[in-house]
Amino acid sequence: MTEGAESGLVVLTGLAIPRSELEYRATRAGGAGGQHVNTSSTRIELLWNVQASRVLTEDQRERIAAKLAARITADGSVRVVASERRSQQQNRKAADERLATLVRGALAVRRKRKPTRPGKAAIERRLNEKKRNSERKRRRSGPAED
Repeated sequence: MTEGAESGLVVLTGLAIPRSELEYRATRAGGAGGQHVNTSSTRIELLWNVQASRVLTEDQRERIAAKLAARITADGSVRVVASERRSQQQNRKAADERLATLVRGALAVRRKRKPTRPGKAAIERRLNEKKRNSERKRRRSGPAED
């Protein structure tokens, strides 16, 4: 998301992934694009090893591992790919933003649901509907006629 010279990739206030922990790979992008796509390596693959990261607390590491389990490789890295843009630099920024968004989402703590009870009007509506259905079914099973 936001970049700083010494801070690295800022994910949340107080949490920035150092650039030294991020591994970028440039490869040729597939799909449409004509001659340009066949000659330039603009697709960016961004890898960040969650298990080896120095900036995460153990709680954060566990939360990310649980929420992003499907995206974490065998060695504990999160992999993000960006290949939509024509320039490597733009794809690098897009990959940075995606990683920051992924990690931010994984670290978000959902508020616990506060159980509520139905109001009097809702209870009344439900009981009236049950009476109507009961009456409807009772009328169906009337005496059999020849």
